[in-house]
Amino acid sequence: MTAKQKHTARKIAVAATAATAVAAAAVSGSAYLLHYALASERKTQQQYVKHLVKHSPREALPWLAGLRDSHALRDTTALIGGRRMHALYIAAPKPTRHTAVLVHGYKDCSISMLHIAYIYNGLMGFNVLLPDLYGHGRSEGGHINMGWLDRLDVMRWMDIANRMWGGDTQMVVHGISMGAATTMCVSGERLPAYVKCFVEDCGYTSVWDEFAHQLHDQFGLPAFPLLYTASAINRMRYGWSFADASPLKQVAKCRLPMLLIHGDKDNFVPSSMVYPLYAAKPQPKELYIAHGTRHARAFRDHPAEYIRRVREFVGRYIK
Repeated sequence: MTAKQKHTARKIAVAATAATAVAAAAVSGSAYLLHYALASERKTQQQYVKHLVKHSPREALPWLAGLRDSHALRDTTALIGGRRMHALYIAAPKPTRHTAVLVHGYKDCSISMLHIAYIYNGLMGFNVLLPDLYGHGRSEGGHINMGWLDRLDVMRWMDIANRMWGGDTQMVVHGISMGAATTMCVSGERLPAYVKCFVEDCGYTSVWDEFAHQLHDQFGLPAFPLLYTASAINRMRYGWSFADASPLKQVAKCRLPMLLIHGDKDNFVPSSMVYPLYAAKPQPKELYIAHGTRHARAFRDHPAEYIRRVREFVGRYIK
């Protein structure tokens, strides 16, 4: 081997070593990102209640306090996909087939949606069911599905709620944050006739878009290469990629009515995401932008307007 060939061989070896190191770092970094984003993180009940009170308007607090004293709030469990899943439920004050399924957000649980239950049960007289998503609250699971596989579990809960209150219900599904993304993912599926409308509050366009935003916002990093590798690892582990999990694609298939809500000061799920979602959603649809509101705080910041919008919208489709 000549000196020139030896020099070329050394350069190739150095480049190969560097490429291997970069690939290893990308895989290691992506695995950390995946654990950081999707590891299940359960709080104590006191922490969930504290979060609930923080996000509830004052008008709802007496009703929430009364739930404990009246014993109206009850637990139920179901075996869904071979896993023991948990939900809370509240029967309507008077027998009715009007029913709401309320879906919580990222690393929250059913308790965190009780302030929305105030609207449906306390003011509108609906039956309410509040599931704990996989890996949250008292449901089984060691990781977070970001609303994508959760859509299948929520559809099962919808069927349970329908049968719980006599069948032939009229149902709305209302979610906040990741629960809103779950709601939109549900909306694109083939659904039974009892589903009448949806309310999504500050959901993201896709898991890819949300993680890319968080990667840049929290760490100052671009999507390439970490997000690509993390998405590939996620597909191998859990069967879905970040691009698969697309509420944007799902709402484009939804023909049922949907109210879309977002705060114009939301930096966690950027406010800009609601506009392509609204554009993709076929009629009937309605958009409510809560002014001066950050992530998941529209009800707390504008209780009267939020209640009016929800009651009027849902009331058009559930008589």
